[in-house]
Amino acid sequence: MANPISNPSRTRRMLLGGGAAVAVVAVLGVAGFALVPAGPTQTATLPAELHRAVVLPAPVADLPAGDGGYAVAVLGGGCFWGVQGVFQHVEGVVSAVSGYAGGSAETANYAAVAAGETEHAEVVEITYDPSVISYGELLHIFFSVAHDPTQLDQQWPDFGPQYRSAIFAGDAAEAEAAALYIAQLDEAGVFSAPIVTRIEEGQTFHRAEDRHQDFVVRNPVSSYVVNIDLPKIEDLEAIFPEFFRAEPVLVLGG
Repeated sequence: MANPISNPSRTRRMLLGGGAAVAVVAVLGVAGFALVPAGPTQTATLPAELHRAVVLPAPVADLPAGDGGYAVAVLGGGCFWGVQGVFQHVEGVVSAVSGYAGGSAETANYAAVAAGETEHAEVVEITYDPSVISYGELLHIFFSVAHDPTQLDQQWPDFGPQYRSAIFAGDAAEAEAAALYIAQLDEAGVFSAPIVTRIEEGQTFHRAEDRHQDFVVRNPVSSYVVNIDLPKIEDLEAIFPEFFRAEPVLVLGG
């Protein structure tokens, strides 16, 4: 088992009451939002040390840097707020946009997706400069920091296939690179459970509503952000200092 790293902030420790478990009861700091899974309404109880990043080996196989220009990766790792928040702080990332992939254009809206009524997953479209950061390095961050790839159709308090761990490959080369890295991690035994990340091809990205863009930056004191999303950014800085940027690249601007 690899060395887990946890860096809870002072604010997070205060909200967690010094280590006691807390109940998340739809206190997200944004009108109209509720922390509920697909299906019957539930109250999720979170452990004191909710987020545990894992130090992973870098991919042995990677995509070539290419002949110039930007490239795009589409990744799904639970609620898109935190995944976007992580990659907005990554050097070489030009933009990180929250959205949906896996279903039709007609159902690409938050109400339908959050209710589990579509084939969509919440995802982030990452436009990046391959001369600064490679596709494999993005996957390295994705599996190490951005989410837990061993949770099936779930990321902590969020339940349903819309929160699945998924890599939406743009072509066969991306799909092969992702599959090779998953196989490498499984063989290394770095996680205590099998990786359940799906590799999906031929899917269209649909941008999410503006209220979901830059969510972590715009809602830094919401309980969801403090307990689930900010620790991921702290772990990014701790594990990948060479790729960490203090100023996030925003979708909507400052």
